[in-house]
Amino acid sequence: MVLIMKLGDISVSYIEIMLKAMAHLGVEVDEILDKYSIDSTSLSSPDARVSIPKFMRLGHDCIQACGLPWFGLVMGEVTRATNLGIAGLLAFSAQDLKQACEQIASFELLNKYNSRGQSQFFVSQAFGMEQDKYLALSREYGVEQGQGVLMFYSIKPYNDYNYFVVDSVLSGWCQVIQALIGREDGIEKVCFEFPAPVYAEKYHELFNCPVLFEQASNYIVIKAEALAWSCINRSAPTFELLRRGADEELEKVRLGLSFHEKVSRAIGPLLDGSTPTLEQVSQQLNMAPWTVRRKLVEEGGSFQQTLNDTRRTLAISYVQDTALTLGEIAYLLGFGSPTAFQRAFKRWTGEAPGRFRTIQK
Repeated sequence: MVLIMKLGDISVSYIEIMLKAMAHLGVEVDEILDKYSIDSTSLSSPDARVSIPKFMRLGHDCIQACGLPWFGLVMGEVTRATNLGIAGLLAFSAQDLKQACEQIASFELLNKYNSRGQSQFFVSQAFGMEQDKYLALSREYGVEQGQGVLMFYSIKPYNDYNYFVVDSVLSGWCQVIQALIGREDGIEKVCFEFPAPVYAEKYHELFNCPVLFEQASNYIVIKAEALAWSCINRSAPTFELLRRGADEELEKVRLGLSFHEKVSRAIGPLLDGSTPTLEQVSQQLNMAPWTVRRKLVEEGGSFQQTLNDTRRTLAISYVQDTALTLGEIAYLLGFGSPTAFQRAFKRWTGEAPGRFRTIQK
């Protein structure tokens, strides 16, 4: 089976955030929208999506047009719960902040998919099946017992095309959280994994809490007591109705994937400087390794084949759709060296990656 796996796609509701930010800055966007063939019809469609590379290029063009490298922070300022799709509507009607954050992470997949990972929410030192994992994360992130962590995944290496993404997500979450509870003192700290940029003072102007750079990941920490604060627009009947529909939609997404595709989606985030093992992938799927192996064989494949197919399809997308260097792509796909990656790429496509990128333009 050949896997068709792209870097990911995102709802046009996130483009709507861009347009709101540009309008807030008083900058016209008609030429940018024409360049990417985006019209009012596509922007109003609940099913319309754009590829992750297209979204990043669009954001880069907005930054060039407005002249503000901190454009992502402006996007965060204008973000509202409704811009997060069903996840945001669930958060809007949730009973308390903890429940709201759970919805933002749990139903993110209905609004966007990224091969690099998915957002997570956990309460530090929580009990349950993944207690050890959360204890380790709590120590790594410097989080105290009972505090909540809303975590965005790593999208390094960072460049002019993706800083704004992390800026917009974390600042957007903070903006939404403040609106949900009607107060600004629920966030303990905001953490970014990249070094402080030249516009670092803008973060301190925006966030009503400490801002830290060069951290273990991209995440916000919510005060323990704030997790129990009531959401001002809470509505149990509305929440349950929305949750019922969201569960059904999420199940449709999952049922529409073959097991090969499910394994491939688990492999993607683990391809970050190393080659994931069957045991690591099985842990992500919450299955025993022998079960994963058996299910793949039943579909006529194997773990090694799925790993190779995932690497190949992501490699083609990275080379064709991004401006990442070949060394950066090699690292992201778990190759030991750029040379090893180039040999593999030529074996897969018949072309060296540099030439492949040139002829695809």
